[in-house]
Amino acid sequence: MLIGEVARRSGVSARMLRHYESLGLVSPSGRTGSGYREYSGEDIRRIFHIESLRSLGLSLREIGRALDDSGFTPSVLVDDLIRRTRERIAAETELLTRLCRIDAVDPVGWEEVLQVVALLQALESKSADARQRAALSSVDQVPVQALVDAALSETDPYVAGAMRWALARSGDDGPALLAQGLGSPVAAVRERAVQSLAEMPGSEAAGRLREALAHPDDVVRGYAALALGTRGAAEALPTLIDMIVAGRNDTDAADALSVLASDPATADRIAEKLVDHLARDTSEAPARGRLTQALAGIPGPTASGALVELSHDADRAVALTAAYVLQLRDAR
Repeated sequence: MLIGEVARRSGVSARMLRHYESLGLVSPSGRTGSGYREYSGEDIRRIFHIESLRSLGLSLREIGRALDDSGFTPSVLVDDLIRRTRERIAAETELLTRLCRIDAVDPVGWEEVLQVVALLQALESKSADARQRAALSSVDQVPVQALVDAALSETDPYVAGAMRWALARSGDDGPALLAQGLGSPVAAVRERAVQSLAEMPGSEAAGRLREALAHPDDVVRGYAALALGTRGAAEALPTLIDMIVAGRNDTDAADALSVLASDPATADRIAEKLVDHLARDTSEAPARGRLTQALAGIPGPTASGALVELSHDADRAVALTAAYVLQLRDAR
């Protein structure tokens, strides 16, 4: 078969076939009487083998070795190809992410593009100072997604605080992006996500925090309840009381309850729930002590009546705490 027919059937151009021949990858088995290259069936099979290996990303040099070296081990080369392909995909993905973040800022000129690139590089710096400066830069110049990713991975508490500050001023996209972090399999990432949400203003962030009240992670639920409680959201009440019973951030939880108790109707409701937990046989002594202390911050007759009864409680620590709280109330 002549070179033109081989090119037509194989899809490999005559020019490429000559290049393969110059590299020694394939050599026509014969020549016609006129001196034209003539390819045998075995030559054509080798051409198809070359093209198949090229489709896997092998270089022509690697292809020649694979076809001619009888001791060649395909698995070694395939493993290397997998590694190189993964590295290439990771690099391309990183580039795509960076380009999308620049596009999100909608830069108007190359100076602004370069400024955003510099900020992105600073957010990824090994220097905590550089990351903090980048977070505290003009919020409009830092892509929100980049800030969220940085905040979810930040381990330095001071830098993390700066990033939460920036996110609180970043606009409407932050809460939804942070909420995705609540689904992370890594507990530290979930904690950073809810901490950032807790410092974000607006109804969108509050809505995400309300959803977090049903999260299976105690830490996530706790941060969400504390943030909502200080905002006056009564939905946080059950979680806040559970935190006091369990002794998880119970002082902060009691403070949040006192904020909620600024409404008289809510104050009575809180007092009733605290008393209900105190009356349960399953409540252990330390928990009863914490519940009694929480009543101290709840105004109104229901809490006061409960404290009077508790001042005669069989648990001496509870009785003393209740009596002391009553003295403080009387002194006001």
